[in-house]
Amino acid sequence: MCIDMKSFYASVECVERGINPMEGCLVVADESRGEGTICLAVSPKLKALGVKNRCRLFEIPKHLKYVIAPPRMQKYIDYAAEIYAIYLKFLSKDDIYVYSIDESFIDATEYLQLYGKTPRGFAKMLIEEIATEIGVPATAGIGSNLYLAKIALDITAKKSPDRIGELNEDSFRRTLWDHQPLTDFWGIARGTAKRLAKYGIYTMRGIAECPERVLYKEFGINAELMIDHAFGRESCTMRDIKNYSPKSRSVSSSQILFEDYSREKAAIVLEEMTRAATLDLIKRGLIARRVSVGVGYSSSQSAPTGGSTKLPNATAVFDYILPFVMKIYQKTTVPGVPIRRLSIAFDELSDECAEGYDLFTDPEEMEKLKRLGRTTLEIQTKFGKNSLFTATDLQEGATQLERNKLIGGHASGE
Repeated sequence: MCIDMKSFYASVECVERGINPMEGCLVVADESRGEGTICLAVSPKLKALGVKNRCRLFEIPKHLKYVIAPPRMQKYIDYAAEIYAIYLKFLSKDDIYVYSIDESFIDATEYLQLYGKTPRGFAKMLIEEIATEIGVPATAGIGSNLYLAKIALDITAKKSPDRIGELNEDSFRRTLWDHQPLTDFWGIARGTAKRLAKYGIYTMRGIAECPERVLYKEFGINAELMIDHAFGRESCTMRDIKNYSPKSRSVSSSQILFEDYSREKAAIVLEEMTRAATLDLIKRGLIARRVSVGVGYSSSQSAPTGGSTKLPNATAVFDYILPFVMKIYQKTTVPGVPIRRLSIAFDELSDECAEGYDLFTDPEEMEKLKRLGRTTLEIQTKFGKNSLFTATDLQEGATQLERNKLIGGHASGE
């Protein structure tokens, strides 16, 4: 099963205000950012009136009456934790996979006999429990595998009066093989759909009936998954998800700037991002051997740029890493073009116990800098991220102090 909270952020704000989430007209948006701010969520009622999800405030028809609720990310996290606790009343955590803050996969196979429920009855029980306990409406997809559960949620449930969709391989081929557009199906983005259209393929039936050699030539190994999904097959199980361990790890962060930044001004933000990322490495007990920098420009005035470099020594020390970051930045960034996006990533990670330096590095100085990093983390953990900061964070254009108040790039509401 795949269970999704309906317009989660908007529904939470409706519940908090005593409004029926299915009947109230509400958007979640930061009004202080102006009419161009993106609505993070739109209530089901407004969607029924034609308001698109993730629209901008000025795009909402002027004749509609609605409530604007400022984002409160911590509140949504708290609600998500309550929903997970409800699942735990009926299921083992081993049979739950949290896919996003408002969506979870559940393997209900072993529970149907225990609770004397059909698959639909079990999904309905969970949805009603969530509605009773916290007031948030939900939808569900039921499938004979993980993929079909997701498709049943995304496509089939929308046409069902009880907001529950159900599919197996036969019903998938019978009812959705000719469904359009292809982008409604999980895993098929607009770029993929455009590449398929070159061969006159616009449906899952088209993928299923296309010669496999054509798909493998166009998509490589990814064609294998595409072909399986075209027939409603999925080999991945909940056990596979729980046992999965990535071959490589990375620590990364990205930021969309509030306005166009000059090359010099953006360097201040990149320095802040580097410091925050190295503290994250220290917190996790990791060191990095490679660092990458990416830059995006305003209004597509230039293609994104960036690069990466291998550090002479694997470390998490900010003062050691920053010169390499700035060298990549200065070397690859286009002069004179306004900057709007920045990203930084650390790769080739290993445990900090594997740390070692060459003969030209002062070990005592490195240890002193590591102690400074750990002490900074301890103070910020105890008293808040803005309890200790550097002079860089006070320069014009710096963003870290403001971002420390956010969760996932949005206001925490605290």
